[in-house]
Amino acid sequence: MYLSLVLIGWISIYASTYDFDHASIFDFAERSGKQLLWIGLAIVIGFIIIMLDSDIYDRFAYLMYGGMILLLFATIFLAPDIKGSRSWLVLGPVSLQPAEFGKFATALALAKMFSEYQFQFTKLKNYVRVGLLVLVPFLLILMQKETGSALVYSAFLIMLYREGMSPLIMLGGFVTATLFIVSLKFADTIIGITPIGDMLVYLIIQSIIVLYILFTSRKQFIAQYIIFGTAALFLLFGIASWIGLSVNFAWIALFSNFAAIIYIIIMILKENINELWIIILIAISSLLFSLSVNYVFNQVLEPHQQVRIRVSLGLEDDPRGVGYNVNQSKIAIGSGGVIGKGFLNGTQTKLKYVPEQDTDFIFCTIGEEEGFWGSAGTILLFGALILRLIYVAERQRTIFSRIYGYSVASIFLFHLVINIGMVTGITPVIGIPLPFFSYGGSSLWGFTILLFIFLRLDVARLERL
Repeated sequence: MYLSLVLIGWISIYASTYDFDHASIFDFAERSGKQLLWIGLAIVIGFIIIMLDSDIYDRFAYLMYGGMILLLFATIFLAPDIKGSRSWLVLGPVSLQPAEFGKFATALALAKMFSEYQFQFTKLKNYVRVGLLVLVPFLLILMQKETGSALVYSAFLIMLYREGMSPLIMLGGFVTATLFIVSLKFADTIIGITPIGDMLVYLIIQSIIVLYILFTSRKQFIAQYIIFGTAALFLLFGIASWIGLSVNFAWIALFSNFAAIIYIIIMILKENINELWIIILIAISSLLFSLSVNYVFNQVLEPHQQVRIRVSLGLEDDPRGVGYNVNQSKIAIGSGGVIGKGFLNGTQTKLKYVPEQDTDFIFCTIGEEEGFWGSAGTILLFGALILRLIYVAERQRTIFSRIYGYSVASIFLFHLVINIGMVTGITPVIGIPLPFFSYGGSSLWGFTILLFIFLRLDVARLERL
């Protein structure tokens, strides 16, 4: 599967950068020729990894992680400014992006930590240790102004969930994203004197409170009273609005949130239902976050990030600016139809309408020239690789190998979903490559190292029989 993906990726790079004056796929002056060189070196790197003793990766996991942290820190000061990012180290004719190699080092460090004697992920101090291990490279890459590469580190949450992380953390992430999107999407929508965005946010928080109680507590009457109380409030003030009074239903929804929180606290103290303290924390955190969305969006995010999010949410139409890449990419993919226009016959890509079509947007080349079937086949091949990684991870005999295997699968899954979502306009453009397809030595080598270390660890499983 690795060789198939690398080969198809190489051919796709040739198709996306095809030049009538330099028609050879082996022309080293063109990107297809250069990618062939990176592929050859990647195979050499993979061979070296397979030949090394597997104990090296366990024994020196923290050392490799520490070295990578130092490199990421140095990159902030040594890397030149390239398109607003300081994430590329220029070594003569070669440029390397250390963030691509930080993923395997972080995965090894996490695997080493989880394999420690008597390590229990359920303890708070271990939650903190794991969080810091992932947070440090995330922040360093963020300081390089490489938001997309930094967000890849959130993929480790998938592995952590497999290893027993509380689903409340995943729920918290989902709630945070939902509140952020709803707040922005309906920020300017006002009916009467009611800001619809605020009202929806408060109702979502109320729904979370109710659902949590219904699914986790035996005292379901608490949820029933909250539902009844909220409905009664809206009915009462709905009648008031109908007879001519001006009512801000966002304030009603907010009041119902506070009333629910106070009621739950009273019931906790009265009935000794300590497990409901967590929903109080979630509700208060959600309310505070919802009140800070506008500040975070306008004051923390960079202007170009704000525009990308607004375009992705349909709040702004910028087909000639920030939205140009995605708009042209969707045109290219849509024009491919079911069977595609044929190899090297894509007009959108050949006439260079799609920027970055050989790197982050290379999937649109597949969609235009190979159509729906080619795109679906590519996704299925990636899906088969990820499922295979999960299967191999489950059969490992050591915690170290299993954790590392799930980390690799999580990273591949994140890249696949976000990159294709980005190219098709489903997710914001954050600039991450499609594994083995996007042009570049750093990403190809980074993914190769990730994969081949796991292959070596799987071989060690047989050696220990």
